[in-house]
Amino acid sequence: MHLTTNALVLREVNYKESDKILTLLTEQEGKLTVSARGCRKKDSPIASACQLLAWGEFTLYEFRGMWSVKETASERLFDRVRGDLERVALASYFMEVTEALAEEGQPDPGLLAVALNCLHALDKLDDVPLTQVKAAFEWRSMALAGYEPQIERCGVCLREQPQGPHIHLGEGAVHCAACRDKLGEGVSMPLTTAALAALRHIVWGPRKRLLSFRLDGEGLQKLSDASEAYLMTRLERGFRTLDFYKKITYKPSL
Repeated sequence: MHLTTNALVLREVNYKESDKILTLLTEQEGKLTVSARGCRKKDSPIASACQLLAWGEFTLYEFRGMWSVKETASERLFDRVRGDLERVALASYFMEVTEALAEEGQPDPGLLAVALNCLHALDKLDDVPLTQVKAAFEWRSMALAGYEPQIERCGVCLREQPQGPHIHLGEGAVHCAACRDKLGEGVSMPLTTAALAALRHIVWGPRKRLLSFRLDGEGLQKLSDASEAYLMTRLERGFRTLDFYKKITYKPSL
């Protein structure tokens, strides 16, 4: 059996002397684990596409009960991302989260589109802060995976524009600062009015305009802090790629 599909490489693991095991997010079959035999050999025709962050066309065949790569055609390698430590660290985090959210053998065009859009932003959009790309990826990917927060109105008093807006991480609900005690235990994180508007745009807006919002420094930082905490709270895990990204971007206060 053969399968030809476009795919994004989410993960690569060296195997034996010249092979790799790849995790792909494919258009047709969702997440797949595949063997790339001989891709680490010099002048291998499939080497270019068989690396983390690569997007291209893969022809796969079944071999001993596992998909294997037969042919590839690279379409985008996101070269600028690869040449910048901060960008490649953030992109690697996006791939690790995408792998965690995608289900084996289940097509997920929305999640694939968000991953590709955010990689494109890291590669080409100089006017969009990396913090903004990160927050947009986290909120939108979580919403697509079934963890969309309740952001239409305060989860307690039902006010459409919460006063002193916060988001309760465990309940996944936006609320007014004065309503905090009525939500019980757990952590609530502050937003600004502008950050809440941006969050609504990220979750509800058209895919192609995911990053078409602007926030000041305070609002963007609160949106980003909340998105990261929300993701880890809902998934109940951390990410080694995020730890590395934060390590290389940490700036101690003077």
